[in-house]
Amino acid sequence: MRISIKFKFSIFLAALLLLTVFILSLLVLEGIQKNQQLEVEQYLAQQGATANVYFIQTLMAESNKVPHTFLAEKGKDFAGQLELISGHSVVVYDLQGVIMNKDKSSMTSGSISKTLAFALKNKTAYLTDNDSLYYMTPLKTGNEQVGVVQFNYSLAKNLAFYNQIKKLFIYIGTGVFLLSFILAYFYFNSFASKIIRLNAAVDRIREGQFEIDTLARKDEIGELSEGIRDMSEQIMRTMRDKDQEREKLTMAVHKLSKLDQQQKQFIGSVTHEFKTPLTSIKAYIDLLHMYPDDEELLETAKTNINSETQRLYEMVEKVLQLASLEKYDFEFNKEKIDVQQAIEFVLNSLRGKLDKFGLRLETVLTEAYVEADKDCMTIVLINLLDNAIKYNKANGHILVISEIKDGRVIIEIADSGIGIPEEVVHKIFEPFYTVDKNRSRENGGAGLGLSLAKQYTELQGGSIALVRTDKTGTVFRISFPVYKPT
Repeated sequence: MRISIKFKFSIFLAALLLLTVFILSLLVLEGIQKNQQLEVEQYLAQQGATANVYFIQTLMAESNKVPHTFLAEKGKDFAGQLELISGHSVVVYDLQGVIMNKDKSSMTSGSISKTLAFALKNKTAYLTDNDSLYYMTPLKTGNEQVGVVQFNYSLAKNLAFYNQIKKLFIYIGTGVFLLSFILAYFYFNSFASKIIRLNAAVDRIREGQFEIDTLARKDEIGELSEGIRDMSEQIMRTMRDKDQEREKLTMAVHKLSKLDQQQKQFIGSVTHEFKTPLTSIKAYIDLLHMYPDDEELLETAKTNINSETQRLYEMVEKVLQLASLEKYDFEFNKEKIDVQQAIEFVLNSLRGKLDKFGLRLETVLTEAYVEADKDCMTIVLINLLDNAIKYNKANGHILVISEIKDGRVIIEIADSGIGIPEEVVHKIFEPFYTVDKNRSRENGGAGLGLSLAKQYTELQGGSIALVRTDKTGTVFRISFPVYKPT
C-alpha cells in the first residue's frame, strides 16, 4: 500500500514536534523536582544539626547530664521545645527505637520501622509518603549516638508548585506544538505538492506520454523538473531512432547470434574432446621419461596409450561425420554400463597424471549399472577427475564414491584442491568459463569440461551438481537412474 508523501511529512512533523516538547518538558520538570529535593534535604539537614546543638545545650543545663536518662525523663519536653524551634512535628526515639514523646501506637508502620532501623545505625534516612516526608537523623553527643530525632515535613507546597508548572508546560507545549505544526505543514506541503507533480510526470513518461511541463521554481526541485523534461525529450528522440533501426537489426542479430553459438559449441567440443586422450598420452610419456627402466610402467603405458590413441582415432571419425552431416551433437549409443568398471577404467587412464602430481587416490565403489553411452560416460568422468587433478593442491588426495540411493546411482568426486569462489559458483557450468584464467592456460583448460559434462549427463537422463566447495576442496555429484532391464 502506497502512503502519500504529504501524510509522511505530517506524521514526521507531528512526531518530531511532540518529541521535542516532551523531552524539553521532561528535562525541565526533572530539574525542578531535583532542585526541590535538594532544597528540602539541605533544609532538613540544617534542622538536624540544630536539633543536635539544642540537645547538647539542654543536656548541659541539667544537673543530670546522662543522655540516656535525660531522654527517658525529659524527652517529651525536649521534643516539644524542638517543635517550637523548627516549626515542624518532631518525634524522638531512644536507641531501642522507643518513642519518647508520642503515642507509641501511632507510629508503627512498616516503612517507618525500616527507615528507623537504618537511622539507629548512626545514619541519616528519610521516607516519602504521598505529600509527607519523614526525615530521621541521629541524635548524638560527641561521636556517640543516643537516639534519633524525626522531623515530619509537609511536601504539599512543593507538589502544588510542581503540578502547577506541569500544567503550564502542558498548556504551553500544546499551543507551541499546534502553532509549529500548522506553520511547518504549510511550508513542507508546498514541497510535497511539487514532488507529487514530478512523480505524476514520471508516471506519464512511463506510460509513453513524453510531453510534460516544468515547475517554475528556482531551487533543486525546479532543476529536477527541467532535467525530467530534457530526459523525456531525449527518450523520444532515442525511441524514434531505435524504431527505425530495430527492424533492420533484429533478423541480422538473430542469425549472427545463432551462428556464433553453434560455431563456438562445435569448435569447443571438438577441441576439448581431442585434448582429453592427448592429456593421458602425454602424462604417460612424461612418466616414461622419468622412469625409463620401469618395465611394468612401460607395459601399462603401452596399453593405455594404445587405448587412448584408438579413442582419439574414433573421435576424429566422429568429427568428420559431424562435419559432413553439419551436426553439432554426438549421436548416443546407450547400453548397460558397469559404473565401477567405468570409473576404474578412467582412473587407470589418469594414473600417470596422478603419480606425476603425487596425489593420493581413495575409492569406495559399489557394484551398480546404468544405461548410457559409454563414450559420453567416459567423457563425463574424465572431465570431473581431470579437474580434480589439475586444481588440486600438492600432495593432496582425491576420493571417488559410488552408491545406489533411492533408485539412482550416485557418483561423488571429492578433491582437496583450491576450491571455487562463492561469487562465481553459478557460472562454472557455462561454456568457456574458467575460474582462474592463468591456471587454465597453464593446464590447458578451455572452460568446456564442466559444460560438456553437464550436457552429456543431462542428455542421458542424469544430473550433475556442485555439492560443496571451500578452501578444503570441492565435491561434485553426478546421478543416473539405475539400469532396469526391459
